Amino acid sequence: MYNVQGKKIYVAGHRGMVGSAVVRKLANEPCTVITATRDEVDLTRQDQVEDFMRRTSPDAIVMAAAKVGGILANSTNPVDFLYTNLMIEGNITAAAYQAGVEKFLFLGSSCIYPKFAQQPIEENSLLTGPLEQTNEAYAIAKIAGIKLMEAYNKQYGVDYISAMPTNLYGPGDNFDLETSHVLPALIRKVHEAKISNASHVTIWGTGTIRREFLHADDCASALVFLLKNYSELEHINVGYGSDVTILELTELICKIIKFNGEIKHDLTKPDGTPRKLMSSQKLSNLGWSPSISLEDGIKSTYEWFLKNQIT
Repeated sequence: MYNVQGKKIYVAGHRGMVGSAVVRKLANEPCTVITATRDEVDLTRQDQVEDFMRRTSPDAIVMAAAKVGGILANSTNPVDFLYTNLMIEGNITAAAYQAGVEKFLFLGSSCIYPKFAQQPIEENSLLTGPLEQTNEAYAIAKIAGIKLMEAYNKQYGVDYISAMPTNLYGPGDNFDLETSHVLPALIRKVHEAKISNASHVTIWGTGTIRREFLHADDCASALVFLLKNYSELEHINVGYGSDVTILELTELICKIIKFNGEIKHDLTKPDGTPRKLMSSQKLSNLGWSPSISLEDGIKSTYEWFLKNQIT
C-alpha cells in the first residue's frame, strides 16, 4: 500500500474533466496537490517538463493530461492525437524517473482494446486484434503509454502503473459538437433541440452499438484507490460494470432534459466499435466499486452544463 500522507502529488491535466475530479478527491487526503497550467509548463516540451519536475519534486504523479476527442476529431486530426499524446506521456515519464518520483499512475483509455474484443473486455485482450480505425491514432498513443510504464517497471524496478477507464462523463466535460464524446454531445444536442422547439434530434448511426459510462467522480475515486493499493505490472480496467445502447442513452437524456421530440438516425455517419464493455473484476476484487448511477450522473452533468455553458 502506498501511503499518501505528507506526499506531494502532481496531477497532470488538472483542468480537464478527470484531472479536476482527481484534485477534488485528493482534497480529502492528507497530501499536497501540485498543479500547473499550460502557460506554466508545456507538456510537449521536454526541457520545460524536466525543469518543472526539478522545481516541484513530486512524490507521486497522476497522469490525466492528454489530447482527447470524439470520433470526428480523431478521424480528421490523427497527427494531433498521436504525436501530442506521445510527447506528453514520454516527457512526463522520463522526467518523473529523473526526479525520483515514487509512484506514477498513467491514465489510458478503453479504446486501446481490439475493435472486436470478446466482451466483457479483460486486461489480457490488449494487442490481440485490430483497433477501431476511427480512433486508432489515439489508441496507439495510449498503448505506447502502457508499454512505457511496463518498460520502466521492468528496467528500473519503479512503481509505475496504468489504469484503463471506460467512457467517462461528468462536470467539466467537453460539449463542443465538433470534438466531444457521445454522451456530452447528446446532452448538447437534446438541450438545443428542446430550447429551439425542434421536432426531433438526430443521432449518429444505428443507435444499436453499446457503450459503458462511468462518472468522472467515480473514476477519480478509483484512481486514488489504485494509487494507494495497486502495484502490479499489468494495467487495470476501471469501469461501471454494465452498458446501454446509444439509443437507450439518448432516450434517457431526453427524459432527463424533458424533450419529447422524435429521435432520428443519420445512417451516413459511423457507429464505431460495436460494443465496449470492460471487465472490472480485477478492480472489484481489490475492493472498489462505483457509486453514481447513470441517471443520477447525467442529471448532475446536465446541471453543470446549464450553469457553465453558453449555447
